[in-house]
Amino acid sequence: MLGSTHGTLTTDFRARVEACGDHARNAVHSTTADPTADGAGAGALDVSGRPLHADVPDLDRFFRPESVAVIGASDAEGRPNTGITRQLIAWAERVGARLHPVHPTRASVFGRPCHASVGDLPEQVDLAVLLVADPLPVIEQLAEAKVKFAVAFASGFAETGDQGKEAQARLAAAVRRSGLRLLGPNTNLNAFQEFREDLDGPAIALITQSGHQGRPVYTLQELGIRLSHWAPTGNEADLETADFISYFAERPEVGAIACYVEGLKDGRSFLLAADRAARNGVPVVAVKVGRTETGARMAASHTGKLTGADTVVDAAMRQFGVIRVDGLDELQDTAALLARARRPQADGVVVYSISGGTGAHFSDLATEAGLSLPTLSEARQAELHQWIPEYLNVANPVDNGGHPVGDWRGRKIIDSILADPSVGVLICPITGPFPPMSDKLAQDLVDAAEETDKLICVVWGSPVGTEDAYRTTLLGSSRVATFRTFGNCITAVRSYLEHHRFTTGYRSPFDDAPRTPSPSYRKAQALMRPGQQLSEHAAKQLLRAYGIRVPREQLVTSAAAAVRAAGLVGYPVVMKASGPQLAHKTELGLVKIGLTSASQIRDAYRELTDIARYENVPLDGILVCQMVERGVEMVVGVTQDDLFGPTVTVGLGGVLVEVLHDAAVRVPPFGEDQARAMLRELRGHALLEGVRGAPPADVDALVEVVLRVQRMALELGGELSELDINPLMVLPRGQGAVALDALAICR
Repeated sequence: MLGSTHGTLTTDFRARVEACGDHARNAVHSTTADPTADGAGAGALDVSGRPLHADVPDLDRFFRPESVAVIGASDAEGRPNTGITRQLIAWAERVGARLHPVHPTRASVFGRPCHASVGDLPEQVDLAVLLVADPLPVIEQLAEAKVKFAVAFASGFAETGDQGKEAQARLAAAVRRSGLRLLGPNTNLNAFQEFREDLDGPAIALITQSGHQGRPVYTLQELGIRLSHWAPTGNEADLETADFISYFAERPEVGAIACYVEGLKDGRSFLLAADRAARNGVPVVAVKVGRTETGARMAASHTGKLTGADTVVDAAMRQFGVIRVDGLDELQDTAALLARARRPQADGVVVYSISGGTGAHFSDLATEAGLSLPTLSEARQAELHQWIPEYLNVANPVDNGGHPVGDWRGRKIIDSILADPSVGVLICPITGPFPPMSDKLAQDLVDAAEETDKLICVVWGSPVGTEDAYRTTLLGSSRVATFRTFGNCITAVRSYLEHHRFTTGYRSPFDDAPRTPSPSYRKAQALMRPGQQLSEHAAKQLLRAYGIRVPREQLVTSAAAAVRAAGLVGYPVVMKASGPQLAHKTELGLVKIGLTSASQIRDAYRELTDIARYENVPLDGILVCQMVERGVEMVVGVTQDDLFGPTVTVGLGGVLVEVLHDAAVRVPPFGEDQARAMLRELRGHALLEGVRGAPPADVDALVEVVLRVQRMALELGGELSELDINPLMVLPRGQGAVALDALAICR
């Protein structure tokens, strides 16, 4: 964990914000998205009519209300509402809010005048807290009283099944009509927790759908890490995780946003919020449950949300810079580091230890995780050997042998490492206390951290955690990031470096999203058949409309026409049955390849039509196609995700697509950089570079196809249920890519 804070970090944080350039956050936030660099404001829509920018709800009066009404307040001993009322009174006093109890049968609650109904309140209130079993009847009363926000604790909604979902839908509809904003239902008191006021520097803002899962992050305050807000979103009938991300991303005191997400209410809203955070350089760190079938089932039973296909969720988060971690311990450590560390000056990581074994072990893990451990220059190594025996390795990892840390040499070594321009992060794993050596080492690291802009991390491996070097020296530093495990340190440092790479020069993909249909769209519309699967011939016409290359081919309805077509296309040819109900032609024997003569063409035509009649498959004809042999078979496609809408997939194609499942996915809109990143994610990426004597493939042409398919997904998202180009033959460099087969299903 990072230790307690000092005022110097606040200054550094402001400098970091200012360094973000045009996308730096403003101290003043508004109820709508700010206009973007291209002049498109909050109301801008893409070609499919979806918003391009996240609205930012003005939640100031939620977190800092001037007046609060507690509906169902109680001071009767033994009643659950009594304890909640008492806690709300204490919270209102801390934030300076006037609190008004509301109960139909009480004259006073805890000595405060109690009002019989919402209509009897003495003033318009900012926030109403509903301690009632059924909040629905109260919503209309709150609307008439012009209440801005409400919180519903009641459970028994979408988390309980179909009837609960219907009840939540009625509640959500009433909230929409009312004009107020609702947190919950099925939420808790976490928004009204007491936060330490004696901590400064950039803070963590916390969002959780399950309140208990936020406890580890909340307790970071005991280690000196500042928290500013906690939003327990519950079932998200109205206010959702995306709303709070957008709001927190505009708060000047927020250095990082930590999220525990069980299900996303709306994928598009989440990505727009993540995009706003990325524009402002604010890291979002998230635990998202639902990686497994069991996890997804449990999440649905708890909040009644769709968890979405996890591969799509994972890709979408990476695409928009959301840092996904697996556990609550990683969430707290990574968010703490990202909230408070200065921008890196270099990507290089140096591992420094008093044990060669420790250094080697940590270096292996760090390298495996993708961290860069540069070899220090010969001049730097020579300098280090002034204080470290010659027989010890100082190339990286740096092993000091132990004894130098006990005297003046220890600090010299640290300063020398930090002075190397290739080094952005120094990590010192201390596997266990070994006083006085470990005490002196910890102090030297803390002192050096105060004088450098580079990140210093320490892994304190003792399971006890009561040692003075840990509790006082390391946790007392605002500049040293202290961890308890190797894994958490590596995860946090990798996330820190990746976040700053991602946000440096970040340009939102939404800025370049098409706003008007292309000429291709108008051509494609004429080919769509609602609710039907297109034949291969029709699907290829759809590809042609978007400028995607297909083989020379002709659709014929007689053997004689097939022979003439083969002559025009050029031998050898491929013959395939084409019909609107054919998805897997090869399995039915409806594909013939390598045909080189008129007799073979006639025989193939007869066989294909006979099989189709036997299988009772209607045909629109037989395709006679140019045979394309030399290249890398890929698959590019579009599918509809329940959360995010149309998604684009690219992977190894042909028979490998079902064997290796080697594919990458993105949510439109995205640019060329993301299309190329998709290819780099593939395990079989080396095939595109050329293996076993094969020439490199035309990756530029493949990227162009991916981007054209993305345009199709954006423009035809409401009309195209599925598109599958398999195989897309990527020819040698400079020769393009050809869609040899295509499947399209209309919505």
